[in-house]
Amino acid sequence: MVAILNSMTRIIAGIPVPNTAMINASIALAEAELPYQGYSHVMRAWLNGQAMLNRLPPSNRSKIDHEAVGVATILHDLGWSNNTEIVSNDKTFEVDGAIAAAKFIRREGGAAWDDQRIQLVWDAIALHTNALIYPYKELEVQYTAAGTVTELLGPELAKQTLGDIVTATQADWDRIIAEIPRPPGRKKYFYDLMIGFCTTKPQVTYGTFQGDWGERYVKNYTRVGHRQIDLMDRILQD
Repeated sequence: MVAILNSMTRIIAGIPVPNTAMINASIALAEAELPYQGYSHVMRAWLNGQAMLNRLPPSNRSKIDHEAVGVATILHDLGWSNNTEIVSNDKTFEVDGAIAAAKFIRREGGAAWDDQRIQLVWDAIALHTNALIYPYKELEVQYTAAGTVTELLGPELAKQTLGDIVTATQADWDRIIAEIPRPPGRKKYFYDLMIGFCTTKPQVTYGTFQGDWGERYVKNYTRVGHRQIDLMDRILQD
């Protein structure tokens, strides 16, 4: 396990966080690639997740790669970028983000970032919207998702959704928002992203939550003909 607890020398919104070169480089990348709506979201998600990590017993905390959680959470929405070097026309935004983050770490991370750590970040980003899978993955993957869900829903609803992993408090959440405010227009920003994916690369959205926006808002968008049952109907004749 990477020794990271001694690097908790920075405090944001009252929350001690890892102060490493890779964390700071990830913050700079997210700020460069995302508009403030997206950048502020990933930063709040990171702080919520770190607040949870900080409440673990010391023996449990030392078993978790805090830096990997931080990098994954800060970069988890790189797939929302407008950069065509990041965003593909044939992959979900989660996979686009995971690939971009892994490339970034390999370029900037140095020898401390072996294949296993990079894979943790890849998995955490690729799976952060898949609540049927991430609860059964490594703790780094779980805390990346938990911080993100808590930032979106608030701690009480997040705890109802995810359970006891959510230990961030309302006071934590309020301090985070005071430090990194939620600007107006969040709903439009998010809806425009989802509608955009359903418009520009519908084939990767049919099996995802994003398809809900396609069905409601995109003319002629339909999952019918693209579902697993449609495939089985075609190939299973007996």
